Amino acid sequence: MPRTDIYIKVEVEHDREESPDKIGSELVRQLRKLYIVRRAEVTNHVKKSED
Repeated sequence: MPRTDIYIKVEVEHDREESPDKIGSELVRQLRKLYIVRRAEVTNHVKKSED
């Protein structure tokens, strides 16, 4: 069966108390659960200004 890497950029709004790492981990968990994803990982997160 062929495998394909798909790169997705996701921008989220969250409370100050919420950790970007925790949000990313939850997104990875949901991807693994909902789709037949063999591997998923968070490689980076960038904090944006609140303009």
